[in-house]
Amino acid sequence: MMGLVTTKRGVVMNIAVFGTGMVGRALSAKLVELGHAVTIGTRDVEALLARKESDGMGNPPFAVWQAENTAVQVGTFAEAAAGSELLVNATSGQATLTVLKSAGEKNLNGKVLLDIANPLDFSQGMPPTLSIVNTDSLAEQIQQAFPELKVVKTLNTMSAPVMIDPQAVGDGDHTVFVSGNDAAAKEETAVLLRSFGWEQIVDLGDITTARGTEMLLPIWLRLYGALQTPLFNFKVVQ
Repeated sequence: MMGLVTTKRGVVMNIAVFGTGMVGRALSAKLVELGHAVTIGTRDVEALLARKESDGMGNPPFAVWQAENTAVQVGTFAEAAAGSELLVNATSGQATLTVLKSAGEKNLNGKVLLDIANPLDFSQGMPPTLSIVNTDSLAEQIQQAFPELKVVKTLNTMSAPVMIDPQAVGDGDHTVFVSGNDAAAKEETAVLLRSFGWEQIVDLGDITTARGTEMLLPIWLRLYGALQTPLFNFKVVQ
């Protein structure tokens, strides 16, 4: 990719993160810590920065967070995507396709998209159900809608603190999955995951295998309820 710089931590990239909630914030801060240039994408920058109330998950207003993370830039979805070499989808699953359309297909084509979102449906209350299941997945719908985008499903089976630091759980010896059609895109994703500290990376296969990781969410949610903490993860043992 043009304009990339290699350091001892790997390749430094311009990265667009779609999503201003807990996951988007955690990933953005970690990516900046690793030396990447990060722009968070949102629908309306002025409205986002003017918001005074906490979000539905109790996170402080975005402006408060950004004041502590000044290296993270903010732009519209299209602005963030246009200046990026790598994309991260940390939006709610039900908003994902609308967000990507707002970003503009020309700004997405040929790029790798790490899809961390899950198709959770909260319309019937808690725990949420899956709006896409069994014979399809959110990742597949993204790939179908944007055929020139290189979609890699990953990091969607754990909470944000674990995504960016496997050591947040035990000794860090647990599993992260990747699914996607493009081998080079999955290897690029693996390089980034390793920079987060991940060692047990399991390539499940093509994008259809994202059905499996998205369908882990019902058991993840129930484990969260039983354990009363999001600081846990799955481990594949052979």
